[in-house]
Parts: sequence; structure tokens; C-alpha cells
Amino acid sequence: MNSDPTIDVSELRIGLYVYLDLRWFEHPFALSHFKIKTEEQIRTIRGLGLKRVRYSLDLSDRESPDETAAPAEPSARDEVSPVIAQALAAKKAMIERIRVQRASAARIENAFIVTASTIREVEKNILTKPAETVKSATLLVNQISESILSAPELAIHVMGDMAGGEELYFHSLNVTMLSLMLARDLGVPQEAVTALGMGALFHDIGRAEIPSRILLKVEPLTQAELHLYEQHCDYGVTLGKRLGFSPPVLAVIHQHHEMFDGSGYPQRLKGESINLLARIVGLANYYDELCNPVNIANALMPHEALSLMFAKLRGKFDPRLLQLLIRRLGVYPPGTVVQLSNGAMAMVATVNTGQPMKPILVVYDESVPRDEAILIDLSLESDLNIAKAIKPALVPRHVYNYLSPRKRVSYYFDACQGQEGTKK
Repeated sequence: MNSDPTIDVSELRIGLYVYLDLRWFEHPFALSHFKIKTEEQIRTIRGLGLKRVRYSLDLSDRESPDETAAPAEPSARDEVSPVIAQALAAKKAMIERIRVQRASAARIENAFIVTASTIREVEKNILTKPAETVKSATLLVNQISESILSAPELAIHVMGDMAGGEELYFHSLNVTMLSLMLARDLGVPQEAVTALGMGALFHDIGRAEIPSRILLKVEPLTQAELHLYEQHCDYGVTLGKRLGFSPPVLAVIHQHHEMFDGSGYPQRLKGESINLLARIVGLANYYDELCNPVNIANALMPHEALSLMFAKLRGKFDPRLLQLLIRRLGVYPPGTVVQLSNGAMAMVATVNTGQPMKPILVVYDESVPRDEAILIDLSLESDLNIAKAIKPALVPRHVYNYLSPRKRVSYYFDACQGQEGTKK
């Protein structure tokens, strides 16, 4: 930190990447380090009372600071004090927005825990208390779908570790939420939405008949093991019939591993011969399994998973559905580690599906405690944007731990504008 060169504030220039050695609430900028873009920023820095500031040669534009330095302004502090006062007032407003965002995140995390706990009970009791459990599952699916389908806009949140730990992670919850999101965009008729949600929730019910040594095996399955595993689709239909599931729900359970190019199983169906609801669930299921495989070492970040599906595997999916998934999760899905245009690193925490390129980010700043991490809503930051996604292996370990993306990625939707009351 102390090895960075410093420069007199009178020599600041546009293009210089500076570090402000002040506490976050003592200056008006969104971050404590950034590349100077305007003369107004220079005047504001000069008015903060600093004599010299640190800067980075590597992150600055290549001109020498001495070559294009803005002229010193002896009375700059007096001149900009009203500007700083106004900017600090804006910073206070930003702090209040972060407080509201944290409260909202806590509410959503709680809703996630309640929903996941309900699903845990459903999965535990489906075979011992079938009628009661199916009724409970149907109620849950209807509550989720009503919230998603009736909301003016959605925000997709990635769940943090504080949401209860890995025991509350459920693949079926991710698949259900993502499937209902796609149904909303596709305009699936209301009468089919419940069947879609139930099919998504119980798509893997047949795995109850597969030995755990196969389900939990991290090495590649043998041909015999793979053949046995693929029978979970048929087993699921048998169990579904016992539970009284409707034909559309059974179709989802049976066909959720069929692929648009005919390479899936168990029937090698192709194209639109695959039930539409099964195509929706199959896409959500494939994506989530890339992010959350049995062997967590093989997990892809959400950005990597979508890129792989689009670049190399797109023939396997209904192209219209794949486009919808990419558009709604955004180029940078929740959980993606990114670098910002000012060089800072951040994690995508929430995607507003109406503005997928303008998510809410958790920003790494070593001067801010991790549990008070800065949250930036890019829709409110006109001069800041995402430059690129970063592979986890390339993120410094201390930065990765600070941002703390989950080992397993779980999503939950916030139905905006007062819709949260329908969440259970």
C-alpha cells in the first residue's frame, strides 16, 4: 500500500488513477479509488484537505503526471466547499440507500430460508405423507408463481452463506424459480404454470430409487451406472402417478433430460416433440447442474455456464428459451465476479431483469469492513459500468474471500413494488 507513488494535489490530471486515504464516508465518491475523468473531480479532491494522494502508474493513462497536470488552484478549497457539501449530502443519501438495500436483502434471505425449509419438508415427507405433502407443495408453487407472474418487475438475488448454510441449498428450488421466470417471459397460460412449477419442484423425484453411491459419485459414472441413473426419469413417472400428478407434470418429470437436438434421454425426443414445459425445466436444470454439480470442484460460475451453453451447447436447447434465460439472467448473472470500469472488483449480487446490464454489486474495498461492504446500484451510477467478468481462479484470494460468492449458487426472486407480501 505504502509503495504506491504519491502526487501533489495541485498536479492531478484527468486519466490518473488515484487512491484517497480517507474513510469511505469522509469523501463524496462512490469508491475510494478510481480514475479521474473530469476537472470537477480534480477540484473536489483538492477540496478534501489532502496534500498528496497515492496513484497507480499501471492503472493510469500513460502520460506522465507532470506533462498534463491541471493548473494549481490556490483557492480551490474555498471554491469547491459548496460542491463538496453537496457531494457529501449525496453520499449520505447513498449510505441510506445501502441501509435500505441491506434491510431488503435480509428480508429476501429470510423468505429464501422459509421457502427452502418448506421444500426440505416436502422432499422428506413426499413418500410418507403423500396427500398432505402434495397439497403443501401445490400451495407453495402457487404462492411463488403468483408473486413472480403478477409483479411489475423482478430482481434476482444470489443468496449469501448467511442464508443458512449448505443444508438449505436445494437444486429443486433453483430449477423451480428459474422455470417460473422463463414462464413469465414466455407468456405461459396461467393454467399451465402450476403444472410447470410442480414438474420443476419434483423433476428429480425418481432419484429416490437410485442408489446414493451413484447419486453422490464424483468420478465419471460407468456405462452401467449411467444406464441405471437415466432410469430415474421412468421411476419418477411411476412415483408421480402414485401421487396423483397430472399428465403435464408427469411429462416434465419424464422429459426434463431430453435435448432439442435429440441427444437426451430416456426417449431421445427431438425439437418440439419435447413437451414445452419439459423444455423449460430441462434448460433450467441443465444450467443449475453446471453451476452446482455433485463434484463442486467442477462448478462453473454463472457467467461461465451461460457462455458455455450459448457458445458450445446451444443446439441442445430450444433457442427461444435459451435467449430468454440469457436475457433475464443478464450477461453477468448473480454470483459473477467482475471488474469495473474504474478497476475495482465486485460481485453481482442482484440483477434487475429490466436492466440486466445495471445490477447491484458488492464492491471490494479494503478500507471498508466486509460486513459493511459497499453496495453500488449501477443504474444510479452514470460513469461506472462493468468492464469484464473475471474467472474465480484469477481473483486474488483475499478479494474472493471478501466478496464471498457461495460455493453453491442459489437464487431467489424479489417481486418489486410491494409484491413481497405474497412471498412465503
